[in-house]
Amino acid sequence: MRNFIGVDLGGTNIRAAIVSEDGTIKCMKKSESHPERGAEAVMETMISLIESLDGYEECEGIGMGIPGPIDTINGKIIVSTNLPKLIGFPIAEYIENHFHKPTYMDNDVKVAALGEAVQGAGKDYPIVYYVTISTGVGGALVIDQKVIGGQNGHAGEIGNICIDRNREKYNILNVGAVENEASGTAVTRKGKAVFGDKINHAGDVFDLARSGDEQALKIVDDMAYDLAMMFCAIGHIIDPHVFVVGGGVMKGKDVFFEKMESYYRSMIHVGMQPVVFKEALLDEPGIIGAAMLPMTHLK
Repeated sequence: MRNFIGVDLGGTNIRAAIVSEDGTIKCMKKSESHPERGAEAVMETMISLIESLDGYEECEGIGMGIPGPIDTINGKIIVSTNLPKLIGFPIAEYIENHFHKPTYMDNDVKVAALGEAVQGAGKDYPIVYYVTISTGVGGALVIDQKVIGGQNGHAGEIGNICIDRNREKYNILNVGAVENEASGTAVTRKGKAVFGDKINHAGDVFDLARSGDEQALKIVDDMAYDLAMMFCAIGHIIDPHVFVVGGGVMKGKDVFFEKMESYYRSMIHVGMQPVVFKEALLDEPGIIGAAMLPMTHLK
């Protein structure tokens, strides 16, 4: 069976794994990334980590998932708050020159989407749209097991989709950006405004909704409707076979997911109704998806 190397590079840690073509993680190692030390220091840490994996020499290629917009053609980070010293550095070329294996990189959400499309909930669907709802909201389109990044690598920045221009301005995102209205961070903010310091995270609001609290139910209902508006915008452009939804907020799926899908179906054309909503399946979509980058490129 063919094997590939998947790397998850973040501002705190680097993880590397050998993943088989069926999505099985055969071994995985982790090390601190220390991006403050500079690009080459991070690359050497990554190299040492990969070389510590038993059987890395036999792997056919290397894939990396990295936060922020990525120049997938030249293998560089375009923008990053967590890895500023790596912006513009030829990461993929550096790693490829060392290991003499085909090396690819993409945004961490996009590789997670690829993982779900190839080995997870989107498997066997030609057009998969992956959405993650956590502290923020992100997404990615996968068509025939290929991630669509767009001209500048920004395709999938769905958190900035405006779902209501009559909301407040919170940060650099648009007024009414769905990330500021329906993410876990947004639900927490709205919960604190109503319930005060008893709300520490979105789960507290979901718990109150489960208990029948009318104010919490209103927050959750608004969240479901706002997410449906976002899915509606995506759906009318992409018309996917399946929406795969992941992220920490899905721990509260029992209080919002069915309602969100119902709102969505009330907003779309009759001919778009066959679309399926599925919860993400993979425990490690980022690592598996990173390994799927070389596999899908080398078909």
